[in-house]
Amino acid sequence: MVVRRVVPNVQSEAAEESREFYGLLGFEEVMNLGWIMTLAAPSGPTAQISFMAADKTAPVTSDMSVEVDDVDAAYAAMRESGAEIVHPLQDEEWGVRRFFVRDPNGRVINVLGHR
Repeated sequence: MVVRRVVPNVQSEAAEESREFYGLLGFEEVMNLGWIMTLAAPSGPTAQISFMAADKTAPVTSDMSVEVDDVDAAYAAMRESGAEIVHPLQDEEWGVRRFFVRDPNGRVINVLGHR
């Protein structure tokens, strides 16, 4: 399995202010679905940070997103390990397949792959 990127997810009601603040550091908006906005560094587009008020289709807001090349294999590995699946594997309308899992520190990780 290959990790493609890791993105911290910041729960926030200040998306506009965050865009302006992180823009001063060179980040630019690359995605905005209304409830989640992602900023990326143009010089290294996998350097990203997301801001969201609440997740649209999941019961909790994740702390981090990890994009992998085979989300089904990641899901199988996590289930086999006995890790707590917080949100089941599903296809989302915005073009990703994802699930949430709790890490040993209690953090919720959004594991995803693009379809």
